Amino acid sequence: VACDLLGDIRRRDARARDLMRESPKLAKLDERDRGLAMRIVLGVTAAVGFLDERIDVRLRGRTKLEPQVRDALRLSSYELLFLDTPASVAVSQGVEVVRGVRPRAAGLANAVLRRVADEDVLARKAALARVSDVAMSRLSFDGNGRSEASPTAALDDLAWASGYPAWLLERMGDVRTDVARAATEPPPVYVAANLAKHDDEETRFLLTSAGLEPQACDVEGAYRLDRPAGLVRSGLVEGADVVVADLSAQRVVSRLPVKPGMRVLEVGQGRGTKSVLLQSMALRAGGSAQVVGIDSVGFKVKVAAERMVRAGLKDAVTCLEFDACALASSAALPALLAEPFDLVFVDAPCSGTGTMRRHPEIPWTLTSEDVTSLARLQLRIIRAVSSRVRPGGALCYATCSLLQEENEDVVEAFLASAEGANFVLEGSPLRTHPIVSGPDGHFMATLNRQE
Repeated sequence: VACDLLGDIRRRDARARDLMRESPKLAKLDERDRGLAMRIVLGVTAAVGFLDERIDVRLRGRTKLEPQVRDALRLSSYELLFLDTPASVAVSQGVEVVRGVRPRAAGLANAVLRRVADEDVLARKAALARVSDVAMSRLSFDGNGRSEASPTAALDDLAWASGYPAWLLERMGDVRTDVARAATEPPPVYVAANLAKHDDEETRFLLTSAGLEPQACDVEGAYRLDRPAGLVRSGLVEGADVVVADLSAQRVVSRLPVKPGMRVLEVGQGRGTKSVLLQSMALRAGGSAQVVGIDSVGFKVKVAAERMVRAGLKDAVTCLEFDACALASSAALPALLAEPFDLVFVDAPCSGTGTMRRHPEIPWTLTSEDVTSLARLQLRIIRAVSSRVRPGGALCYATCSLLQEENEDVVEAFLASAEGANFVLEGSPLRTHPIVSGPDGHFMATLNRQE
């Protein structure tokens, strides 16, 4: 099933999670087998370039593999290198999968996988040990309160540990060791209460009754689910009784200066997850805000509007299809956008490098040129939307990126621009990054417009 899914992803150039949601073969597996198949598919997708490098080294440049054979070799190489599958089992099953698609390639598959098992598995274990030693050293630095920079593992070792490209790890700076160690572990599942429908006590009762074992987090109304497998079956997400949102994303929203009755512009509304979180923040403070959400993708706007109806927020949240870069031109603005806002929240399009455990396509499709292009777009957006902030209001800029070019550098460039001259950075930005058994990486800076 995993091999078939990998082939479908390759042929259709589709996202792994989208195809897995639609897969009837995957749905027929029992919970344990389904979980293993999903982990293999997501893992191979996230480490695909690294796996191809190992396979190609073992081929020694002599053979061009058929795509279906490469799919099978990627799968079995991933099991050997990143899972606890015994080598004899992974090699045997890998050869049989190859035999099923191309019988004459079975001997080649056996030779490649045995080399991976005999040599690459040991190489990765050694790299993991070195990364672990560095991680322990980092804990010692933090625990002793030392001011000098914490040690960082070698890029090659981090690439072996994570399956991510070395150039991308290098761009992550001193968090890359933590990111690499967390890369191959499934991220926790978090949900948030929708206060428009249920208070915290009712939400926890619904989650507990569904057998999801909710654990309260450091953000009000946020829960980690210790048994998340039944979340879809519970109907709580479809009914917008709760929303699935990473804890770091919830921390971003919890820092927004939202008050009841505020006019709020949400830029990059997407499917409306943060719209629900934002309104829950306002309701927790005593009453709803008036939110106008914009997105340039019409399909997302339609989905968000339908979700607001289910969430009980259709009168408090308006969803519009609009290009944020056009906000600087007052002549073209719809009436809902013409008046200034108390708060403008920019959930900027970004590389998503803080969410690669959930979006495994990112590591091997993102390029350095993409990052540069995104940073230019982010600066254009923040400069354009700043015109919608009233004097005394706030502009909050957020990404789910770990890269300085998309975060601090964009904020600094905005403050140095003509549009940013009347804005002041408030406090220190929020920065999070993935850790083992922890949430994703997000960034958020609050900029106040002077009276």
